Amino acid sequence: MELILKQDVENLGFKDDVVTVKNGYGRNFLIPTGKAVLATGSAKKVLAENLKQRAFKEKKIIDDANKVADALKALDIKIAAKVGAGDKLFGSINNIDLAEAIAKVGQEIDKKYITVTTVKRLGKYEATVRLHREVTVELPFEVIAAS
Repeated sequence: MELILKQDVENLGFKDDVVTVKNGYGRNFLIPTGKAVLATGSAKKVLAENLKQRAFKEKKIIDDANKVADALKALDIKIAAKVGAGDKLFGSINNIDLAEAIAKVGQEIDKKYITVTTVKRLGKYEATVRLHREVTVELPFEVIAAS
């Protein structure tokens, strides 16, 4: 079943992508929740026209995302956490904590665009921040002991 995505779907595609999925997934989840529509011939023509008109605007959005990516690379993010025996943390550091730390230094990034493995020890780590479908940045950060 061919569908046109109306919004980003994790592990499937981005908005306005034409994707092929199994019939049940399309009929029972994507279409009823408004995440996709059937990719008929006329729908594909409308999509092509919309993409053509949006190409110029898209370039500006990508340029802005690249500026934000450069600003993020320049940041030195340290997250203070309570530490138990050795270098093991009480709890863990996840994308929510990283989003808050980025906000404190002046960049607003939504937590759903940040991918980080769950951190349970002190040290240096990297997170992936997806700013646009074509712009992702590796963001280094450090977990330090709270004083």
